[in-house]
Amino acid sequence: MTTIQLKGRVFFKFDLLTETGLHIGGSDVGVEIGGVDKTIIRDKLSNRPYVPGSSLKGKMRSLMEKYAGKDKNYPRNLQNFHVCEDKDQYSLCDVCQVFGVPGEKEFATPTRLVVRDVILSNDSAKKLENSGRTDLPYTEVKTEVSIDRVTSAANPRQMERVPAGVTFADAEIVYSIYHGERCDAASDVKRLAALLTAFQLLEDDYLGGQGTRGAGKVKFTNIRVGLRSGDYLGEPKSLGNGSFKDLTELTAALGKIQGEVKSALGIS
Repeated sequence: MTTIQLKGRVFFKFDLLTETGLHIGGSDVGVEIGGVDKTIIRDKLSNRPYVPGSSLKGKMRSLMEKYAGKDKNYPRNLQNFHVCEDKDQYSLCDVCQVFGVPGEKEFATPTRLVVRDVILSNDSAKKLENSGRTDLPYTEVKTEVSIDRVTSAANPRQMERVPAGVTFADAEIVYSIYHGERCDAASDVKRLAALLTAFQLLEDDYLGGQGTRGAGKVKFTNIRVGLRSGDYLGEPKSLGNGSFKDLTELTAALGKIQGEVKSALGIS
């Protein structure tokens, strides 16, 4: 029997600011003739745009795979992402340790990372509602024209985007620290650096679709970091300076944060 103990959880809370228009696709089922070709995903109750946790986590994982030079080998028929083949590879792989591997792998341990959906802030929603300048509720429509290289015919298409300058607020990413068989708490604390690298890679790249044509540039702002350990009830204990205006400030405090986590969890 494998024995694994949850030592604690580090909570990253932040706001996600759109610096260019953001397109994360939704269902185009039922779009009327002459309507927008590519719609965004919306909350079914509020009709507000949101960023799915799966989109955020998937993009960060993909960027980390490229950064680490990992081969895409899973699933076998599609090869969409990287999964370590054995326990020796897995023990050294920041990508699989942080972002997880399929449960059927015999060497698998619990996924360290939980990424929540991110909701459009109330302030941004009101700003968009009162602006009178959105093409659709909370969004703009960007028209692009592709040219047929054989006939030179123009093919216009419309894409729905969340405008630049909008904030998705109170995002939450939870990083768990485990210890036991095939888990080492000290290594988990060290891998907080890999998570911050994933944050920076995302800022330097793009989120959602049409990124190479200008969409999807985002910025992490108003970052708060906390730790739950020991007595698991109550609010997480603030780490570092408690809050950081951006990734530059957070990265500068990483060593202090790791030291405080080790001290609180009794990790040498």
